[in-house]
Amino acid sequence: MPPTPPPRAADVPEPPAGIVEIERALTRVSHLLTRASLHDRAVAEAGVPVDRAAVPLLRVLAEAGEPLRPGELAARLAVEAPHVTRLVHRLEKAGYVERVPDPCDGRAHRVRLREAGRDAVDCICAVGRRWMAEALAGWSPEDRRSLAGLVGRMADDIAGVQPRATRRGSHSVGGIGFRERARRP
Repeated sequence: MPPTPPPRAADVPEPPAGIVEIERALTRVSHLLTRASLHDRAVAEAGVPVDRAAVPLLRVLAEAGEPLRPGELAARLAVEAPHVTRLVHRLEKAGYVERVPDPCDGRAHRVRLREAGRDAVDCICAVGRRWMAEALAGWSPEDRRSLAGLVGRMADDIAGVQPRATRRGSHSVGGIGFRERARRP
């Protein structure tokens, strides 16, 4: 059976008001924030020699505040488990994380952030936050709070409508794990 041809532009429904502009702006922001050159500058400025793929994993562990199973890390990062296994191995060799026994299952292990890992993620986040503060210096505090709330809400809503295969696909969405929050009305 021949493959189904892709839809024609005339067959694609018109999106609701503002969606095209939001999608364009987010695509641009995503591109700007995930460029390799930006990561290289951030880790150099922070003095932390970690690769780009490792930063989201370190952030998830820091935000969790407790050791996590590799499968939970994969789910939060929206990546496949083998990707997490490789990252954990590299980060363990570098001294940023360690595997510890799972108290609920003697056959399993969890990944714990070591002091060097916490220091690394804190330094990288500080650089990123300083850059963000510089970029938004002309914004009022109310505008920044409003943006933070709306972007957080949007991330939660997007995470909630993605098909399971996408949430656990081979890449993260913007390099950031999703935090569970109460659903807003």
